[in-house]
Amino acid sequence: MRSAVAALWGMVFGVGLAISGMTNPAKVLAFLDVFGSWDPTLAFVMGAGLAVSGPAFAYARRRERAWLGDAFALPTRQDLDASLLGGAALFGIGWGLVGLCPGPTLANLARGSTEILLFIAAMLAGVAIDHGRARWARASPSDGSSCT
Repeated sequence: MRSAVAALWGMVFGVGLAISGMTNPAKVLAFLDVFGSWDPTLAFVMGAGLAVSGPAFAYARRRERAWLGDAFALPTRQDLDASLLGGAALFGIGWGLVGLCPGPTLANLARGSTEILLFIAAMLAGVAIDHGRARWARASPSDGSSCT
């Protein structure tokens, strides 16, 4: 049941991205081109997302469990670390270079274009590198001593 509901909401999200034109990298790049032919439509899409998600998060904080029975796992950390800042920078650079981020990329899978598949491969490589980096950081001695 949970998988079916997750798939349904994923499809709703994908359809929303397609209807709003956010699966079109050229439209996203036009939003980022503030000194050229700027297209403000992404700002309206972001505003609509905030208008829906803001009240939903406020509602979720008042509940102990989700509608399907799972406990909420809302983030509790409020600090900024190098990993978060570096990841945000890489995300922004990638988004600015090609006009894609993970959601629209997955929605674009139906197109089957080589560019989309290359972007997904690069995205998965980045995830694998970060997982390897996190494992290495957990395995390294934290007291500053070395193994030499």
